[in-house]
Amino acid sequence: MTKKATETKPTAIRKEVTAEVIAEKMERLLKYDLCKQVSEASKDDLFTALALAVREIATDQMFETAARYSKVDPKRVYYLSVEYLLGRSLVNNLDNLGIHDLIDQVKLDNPIPLRDVIDCEYDPALGNGGLGRLAACFIDSMATLGLPGYGYGINYQFGLFKQYFENGYQKERADSWLDRSSPWQIERGDRACRVPMYGRVVYEDVNGKRNPRWVDAESIIGVPYDMPIVGYGGKTVNYLRLFSARSSDELDIKTFNEGGYIKAVEKKIKSETISKVLYPSDAVEAGKELRLMQQYFFVSCAISDIMRRFLETNTDLRKLPEKAAIQLNDTHPTLAIAELMRVLMDVHGLDWDTSWEITEKTMGYTNHTLLPEALERWPVKLLEKVVPRHMVIIYDINDHLMKKVGKLYPGNVEKMRRMSIIEEGPEKKVRMGNLAIVGSHSINGVAAIHSELVKKTLAPDFYEMWPERFNNKTNGITPRRWLLSANPELADLITSKIGDSWITKLTDLKKLEPYATDSEFVRNFFRIKKDNKERLAKIILQTTGNIVDTNSMFDVQVKRMHEYKRQLLNALNIIYNYLLITEDGLTLPSPRTFILGGKAAPSYDFAKLVIKLFNNISNVVNNNPKVKDQMKVVFIPDYKVSIAERVFPAADVSEQISTAGFEASGTGNMKFALNGALTVGTLDGANIEIRDEVGHENFYLFGLTTPEVKKIHEEGSHKPWDLYNSDVRIRRIMDALSSNMFSVTEQGIFKPIFQNIMTSDYYLLLADLGSYIDIQAKVGKDFLNKAAWGEKAILNVARSGKFSSDRTIAEYAKDIWDVKPVL
Repeated sequence: MTKKATETKPTAIRKEVTAEVIAEKMERLLKYDLCKQVSEASKDDLFTALALAVREIATDQMFETAARYSKVDPKRVYYLSVEYLLGRSLVNNLDNLGIHDLIDQVKLDNPIPLRDVIDCEYDPALGNGGLGRLAACFIDSMATLGLPGYGYGINYQFGLFKQYFENGYQKERADSWLDRSSPWQIERGDRACRVPMYGRVVYEDVNGKRNPRWVDAESIIGVPYDMPIVGYGGKTVNYLRLFSARSSDELDIKTFNEGGYIKAVEKKIKSETISKVLYPSDAVEAGKELRLMQQYFFVSCAISDIMRRFLETNTDLRKLPEKAAIQLNDTHPTLAIAELMRVLMDVHGLDWDTSWEITEKTMGYTNHTLLPEALERWPVKLLEKVVPRHMVIIYDINDHLMKKVGKLYPGNVEKMRRMSIIEEGPEKKVRMGNLAIVGSHSINGVAAIHSELVKKTLAPDFYEMWPERFNNKTNGITPRRWLLSANPELADLITSKIGDSWITKLTDLKKLEPYATDSEFVRNFFRIKKDNKERLAKIILQTTGNIVDTNSMFDVQVKRMHEYKRQLLNALNIIYNYLLITEDGLTLPSPRTFILGGKAAPSYDFAKLVIKLFNNISNVVNNNPKVKDQMKVVFIPDYKVSIAERVFPAADVSEQISTAGFEASGTGNMKFALNGALTVGTLDGANIEIRDEVGHENFYLFGLTTPEVKKIHEEGSHKPWDLYNSDVRIRRIMDALSSNMFSVTEQGIFKPIFQNIMTSDYYLLLADLGSYIDIQAKVGKDFLNKAAWGEKAILNVARSGKFSSDRTIAEYAKDIWDVKPVL
């Protein structure tokens, strides 16, 4: 009989790892680490002991991996990201180590089944959205491919925030995920780094040259915590190294003894604030300064660690690009360019030109956004205050750039102005996107259309000057987490038909295509989908109090709240469906449950008002007896990876409805398709490539194209009131929104949304609303034909092979990093 995917045991793990070995490890850990008798251990105790036991197994493999690397001294990848949205690690590590099936065989003197302790694990609060989840998928793929690659980031104590609702409004509370300490983190005090900040730059005469020197700097200590990253098969275990900030002076004893008890620990408190929270609000100056400190802190720690490792086996610094590839995940780590320059010049005494050549060859930059507000611009004064030496280096880099531009394009002042790293104005600013491009040998986008837009609209001047630097690397997701672990029943069904090679070679899912019309396979596919819906329904009941019909269509939009992602367009269509039922007496073709999830930035008032609108719509729709079971609307609070692992397998419809030309790629769209949801989407980001792969007939397309959006914006031809007057559907929806239908006791609270749409509508909701309503009606009708829907859904799974992060990382390794597997 063919093995299930969840029973497949990779051969790389030590043969001595048995259920008995795990039991022995857990008993020892419970007794000596947790000081608990096995029989008295709680669920939390058992989870911690199991996680630590698995960590021990992973650590053994981590040592074996390090020894394998040291024999050949390979070129290594260092992935710098301010976010890592890891999700829970236990099940993923069990799967990747090939020991998941042993858990049910572990015998302990305790009545609690080990299977029941898995949900005790906290989600690490180390990321927010797609940027962090992509980073997590990438380091998983590096390990699976046997690449010597490591992630670097910040060990946030509180992460982003926990989201909860109060009268429908988003509220935030601290996410104290480290209160119980993470069993996966290994403190590496021996690898601590000293990070200089503040101070001033003085100039000395050295051999007739003006030599800058950074003096009077304060020091902060970066203490690394390693988390094992287990590749599938368990042969390669790399690590994610996260730094916590510590004060270099724990206590000013003199001040303390003089009675200044609070002042005595002031420096400690200020220093350790750096690694407290992800994305502190930059609405105030102190928040901006803290963000800059965070970004410099982690890249300084990373560069220090990278240089330490390089110098252990090499003496010629000019060979650094042959041994290290540093990838900047968006603009947040861009100060790594200036920091590497500083270390090469100030610490190791290299001249400017040599240091710049090394830096350019070592750095690579991934752009993730075309939104102007997301391309960071830091005030020069702030940089001069926090990292004065780096500001001098940035001026020098810009001077070097301007000379080159002036030589290539003499007299073209406008081009020089656009390309300058320094933005002139009442307040001078540093354009971090420009610095990232100038300081990197490779600049890549994350989907085919996005990479073209980077070249043509975001950085056309740089592309004209350095066309060879620009390339595309379409994003991907790890099938280990997003199918094998998140949807084990479907993984088992797939493996029973085509074997388990798809786990590491996702394109082998193509072998499933003949089963899309196999009635037994389709029936089993729907049975598994129903089981997954039941699991999600329990979470919805627990978190929102709503009972949902698992026979209804699950129509899902889960992602970070932002206007360009157009959750509001979804809301407008929901309002239209509500009007059809309650005012027109119509019955929807298929009962539908609209499921939303996502967080708004604490200072993003408009996005928070959209969440309030959804919650009010939910309250009205779900309590109107006229609607009965035709539709439900639920907004799941505190959306995170562990919830996502329940959402994607349960979805029938995937909403990917951003304004064309605004989404870089998206990866949620890939997770939905891999789990058999059909996409309703625009021609934006990776949607285009998904549609091409799965077949145009298996994708529900609507909306304007990127050129059409661009033309409308350039001509100013979008007239919301004309659409309001000419389309009765739009008029009814907007009238309902402005009529307080969804705010009976809170008159006028959604007026800002109405005004935003009717006076500006920058993201062209009304321009796309008509075609969105039409395609949604088609979706509702098509869902009734289960055989045809099942065929479309299974073909989405079968044709998702391109969207593995293994493919993406293999392309990075070959085209950008020149890094080879060490197996």
